[in-house]
Amino acid sequence: MDFRTDFKPLTVDPDKIYEHSFATILEEYGPHDFTEDEWKIIRRIIHASADFDLGRSVIIHSDAIEAGIRAIRSGKAVIADVQMIESGTGHKRFQKHGGDVYCYISDEDVSKAAKEAGATRAIMSMQKAAHLHEGGIYAIGNAPTALLELIRLIKEGVVKPDLIIGMPVGFVSAAESKEELAKITEVPFITNLGRKGGSTVTVAALNAISLLADQA
Repeated sequence: MDFRTDFKPLTVDPDKIYEHSFATILEEYGPHDFTEDEWKIIRRIIHASADFDLGRSVIIHSDAIEAGIRAIRSGKAVIADVQMIESGTGHKRFQKHGGDVYCYISDEDVSKAAKEAGATRAIMSMQKAAHLHEGGIYAIGNAPTALLELIRLIKEGVVKPDLIIGMPVGFVSAAESKEELAKITEVPFITNLGRKGGSTVTVAALNAISLLADQA
């Protein structure tokens, strides 16, 4: 069956679509004090969410970008709290530098440990990741409990990530977990204030860092 029609899209050039979108974002956002690299992250977050208020709530630690670039180019692991981040980012982007993306939330041993401990799988997945990887980038966009557990593990000296991208979304502990992350002094981070966030914008920030790593 031939499903094709005579429809001609306005443009089929993805680069031109991105250029137009980014130009629109810059125009509507207005003046800002971000560095060139910080703006590349902010605009991708806004592009992914179409939410300027979310974009304005983003906090980027002064060492976050360089730490993320170094981690990726050194082949460090990327640990995601949910599989949506793993799927949205893809493996090849990091494998070419010697790293990979990992998500443990659906692992059988994580589920068993969570049930035995009366905890969430997100919490136990962070504990597993902390014992399997040295450093790495933690990308948390869905589970506030994962972010809170990661912060606890950092404070106890169990793990020291190279970078945390923590932007979980929700009504229970999401805003609070990001407030706690913003107080962390041991680890560079990218986060935002308030309830908004999610896997999509976490992926956007992670992809922006990986593109900067490719250009470094």
